[in-house]
Parts: sequence; C-alpha cells; structure tokens
Amino acid sequence: MSNFFVIFMEVPQHRNGAKGTCLQVEPDITSGDYLNGFLLGTRAALYENDRQSITITIPVVTAFEIGALIALFERTVGLYASLVNVNAYHQPGVEAGKKAATTVIALIPKIIEYLNNSRMPHTVSEIARDINSDDPETVFKICEHLAVNSRPITRHLGATPFEATYQYIPG
Repeated sequence: MSNFFVIFMEVPQHRNGAKGTCLQVEPDITSGDYLNGFLLGTRAALYENDRQSITITIPVVTAFEIGALIALFERTVGLYASLVNVNAYHQPGVEAGKKAATTVIALIPKIIEYLNNSRMPHTVSEIARDINSDDPETVFKICEHLAVNSRPITRHLGATPFEATYQYIPG
C-alpha cells in the first residue's frame, strides 16, 4: 500500500507565452512540449504502479498564481496536521532559524559600515576578521547579496571566489 502521493504542477502556456518563442528541440517540438510529455508520461507511469497523484494546473506563472499556491499549501498543511493530531505551528526549527537570521541580519550594517569607512576593496576573509565574525561563509553570502541587489557594495572578481573583493561605492 502506498502512503504518499505526488503533486504535479502544470503550466500549459510555454515560456514567454507566444507561439514560436520556445526553444525548438526538434522540428515542431519545443522544450515545453518535452516538459508536457514528461509530466504526462510520469503521471501515467505512477498510475500504472498504483501510485496516487494530483495535477494542479495554473494558466501562467505570475505573482498571483504563486501566492495562491503558497496559500493552498499552507492551508493543506494545517488541515492535514489537524487530521493526524499534530500541531503544525509548533516548529522549534523555525524558531531556531529566526534566531540565526537575527544574527545574520545584524552583520549587514557592520559589513556596510566597515566597507564605507575603508572605501578600499577587501576580501571576505579580511571583512570577517575585521568585523569580528567567525563565519566567513555568511559574510561572503551577505556581500554577494548586497552586490547583486543594487546596494552600495560592488564585487571585484578575483581568480577564485575566495579572492574576490568587495568595496563600498557611494551611489
């Protein structure tokens, strides 16, 4: 007896929504056609092996549809948890994640201030050392986040990611 089922997500409209804009894989066959074939084939194979599945079809991928799916799955988890007598909202791991996120978020102004005061490019190792962080990986991730999100931090490529430098560039 199967104790799980698969949820397939289907978006009938191909990438970019216009005929001919999808990547042609073969004559008259697009990448979207292949994805649809994989969905239908996998669904059929599961059915033939007595595995349950459902397919949720959304017309296009927009913020509205993504929000509706999130709401659907939030409610589904709450309903299922009540059916099996579990408190879905008692999540010690989530609380630990929130506490850890607070520590990470506290590093952001320290990194910006350090680079602003220096105005020189610095490696992640230098930044972590000088702001007294024992977590250079998190400092790296924050610097990358700041650099790609139009913040006043710019990344200068190095020979390796470890040799990249970050610098405050006033806007």
